[in-house]
Amino acid sequence: MDEIKVILVDDNAELRRSLKAYLDRQEGVRVCAECGNGLEALEALGKHRADVLVLDVIMPQMDGYSLMEEMRRQQLEHQPQVIVTSALGRDDFIVRAVELGARYYMIKPFEPSALAVRIREMTGQPKVSPAAGTVRAAMTTRSMSMDEKLASLFLTIGIPAHIKGYSFLREAVKMVVEQPELINSITKELYPGIGKRFNTSASKVERAIRHAIEVAWSRGRVETLNKAFGCKVATREDKPTNGEFIAMLSDKFRMEQSKVS
Repeated sequence: MDEIKVILVDDNAELRRSLKAYLDRQEGVRVCAECGNGLEALEALGKHRADVLVLDVIMPQMDGYSLMEEMRRQQLEHQPQVIVTSALGRDDFIVRAVELGARYYMIKPFEPSALAVRIREMTGQPKVSPAAGTVRAAMTTRSMSMDEKLASLFLTIGIPAHIKGYSFLREAVKMVVEQPELINSITKELYPGIGKRFNTSASKVERAIRHAIEVAWSRGRVETLNKAFGCKVATREDKPTNGEFIAMLSDKFRMEQSKVS
């Protein structure tokens, strides 16, 4: 099996060293370059045919987003797959990373073992049986993955991150995944619960989620939603209620979690 070549891009030299030390110990993985900013990474990409770029967002001289934009502009002959890492889990940061082609957005701090799992998933390598110390990391990245997938799905079906319904809808799906019975008490428990977390009223939560769904349907990207589910779950003419949409999304993610477990 071919060796996975990784480039680490982060202005934190200590973090780069620790990640390199861990990844170089993994079978079939090799860090071929370390870079402290995007400019150094561009130079490294010209020298190495890397498979994966592990990329920090905020760096001097050229940040992670600027690097991804430049990679797209240059149309590199061999485009590495990108894992963005950041201590900032803001929705707009995640959405922009996905727009620019990132496959994963990992929130710092994370376990090196979790990064290794993501690298193998992206490149199609079989997973290595985790040691006892890596189980917690795998569980941690599962919730992150839901945020990433929700951000990607909302983006592709046309729900922009700046509207209030985006955050409310994301929270609703996560809550129902954790407590499926909430879908039967939307007005009495789910909306008030979200409102409490965001310091707003249940009625405003309901209206904002409705607006988010209407925005998605008005942009005509229903087919994208059907592709994400692998079957026809919606039509342009048959717009779901808030409850139907939340239930549909939460069922999808709950099923995905059960497959991983």
